[in-house]
Amino acid sequence: MRHHVHARKIGRSPSHRIAMYRNLVTSLLEHERIETTDIKAKEVRRLAERMITLGKRGDLHARRRALRVIRRREVAAKVFDELAKRYEKREGGYTRVLKTRQRVGDGAAMSVVELVDSAEAMAATSESAD
Repeated sequence: MRHHVHARKIGRSPSHRIAMYRNLVTSLLEHERIETTDIKAKEVRRLAERMITLGKRGDLHARRRALRVIRRREVAAKVFDELAKRYEKREGGYTRVLKTRQRVGDGAAMSVVELVDSAEAMAATSESAD
């Protein structure tokens, strides 16, 4: 039985999985939009939401906890300075996962993870409305 099992293993060793999630979260927070497989997108969403919540707290301990996951200081600074201000009135739900297509090579379900209220997300929704 899988009671209380919350993380997905996705067929990788723990060190590889942790490094991959750190890289994906850093890329998402830097570019505010990434395309990845559906399973990875769901895990990245969890971590990105947690990092933005830490950015909203803004204290030294929150900054140190965020730097455990976000290994680039300039991206961490963006989370604490820019994204924390952008989402100060929002209580969670900072990201969205949109299913896009199946990958040509292996048929894996692909998704786009993006930050809500970002400039790119607003442009994409206005283009689709036209």
